Amino acid sequence: MQSSLLGALLAATAACASPIVERAAASASTPHNDFTCTSTTHPNPVVLLHGLGATYYEDINALEAYLKSQQYCTFSITYGEFVEEYPYVGGLKPINESASDIGAFVKQVAAAYPDNKVDLVGHSEGAFQSLYVPKFEAGVSDVVRQVFAIAPPTHGTTFAGTYTLSYLAGNLTNNLVQAVLELGCPACNDLVTNGEAVRDLNNGPITQQGISYTVLTSRYDELVTPTDTAFVNEAAVRNMYIQDYCPLDLVGHIGEAYDLNVWTLVDNTLSGSTAGPEICYPGPLVGK
Repeated sequence: MQSSLLGALLAATAACASPIVERAAASASTPHNDFTCTSTTHPNPVVLLHGLGATYYEDINALEAYLKSQQYCTFSITYGEFVEEYPYVGGLKPINESASDIGAFVKQVAAAYPDNKVDLVGHSEGAFQSLYVPKFEAGVSDVVRQVFAIAPPTHGTTFAGTYTLSYLAGNLTNNLVQAVLELGCPACNDLVTNGEAVRDLNNGPITQQGISYTVLTSRYDELVTPTDTAFVNEAAVRNMYIQDYCPLDLVGHIGEAYDLNVWTLVDNTLSGSTAGPEICYPGPLVGK
């Protein structure tokens, strides 16, 4: 799955972004969750969180490979699996159950580094978790430096007026739909408008002291709808559309994880810059 995605990534951008993709491809061969990794350029490790129906090696893995190519130490896990029944479909369990596993992993990564600080980058449900986990999991807010949330259903989502889950899973659509039919999707129930996890997250301030927050989404996101429901309307948060920087980028929900313009904004933000891409690419590498 990962190799096929990376192959598509390479083919899709060879003409306009081959140096970037070549570096990302090379970094994909480095060990996963390498606790010996150090970086003088980016000393804080980055924990990446995938979306609903995905895994650490599908959905967020291309962005992770890119960040490795930029000399970040990166870490990721698959959370929310019904492991015995569907070990290749993550993010289905209730948000609070997944948050417990994510929180423990974040603290494990932080403890391995001198500053005891990590950055969180999430997409879709993973972006929601990047907001939820520091608020509700004990000790996590103390070890998180920055949150970069890509298209989180912060205030819930109408799923574009439908529960058609084929939007959610990218390459794992068939497995996801089958898993939902057989096992249900507690996370889906949590993330719809007025879902339990949405109510909990929005009960009082979302932001936690000492953490810098960025929320990015697309005006053309077809899943987190209305699109401005992704934003956290609190003073400490930088909310933005990708089209604020790249107006011709028509990226949709899944494509936001594979979009070079998004990747650049993640990199710049984690590096302490509010600059946008110097060159805007026409759209996502994979998916709409």
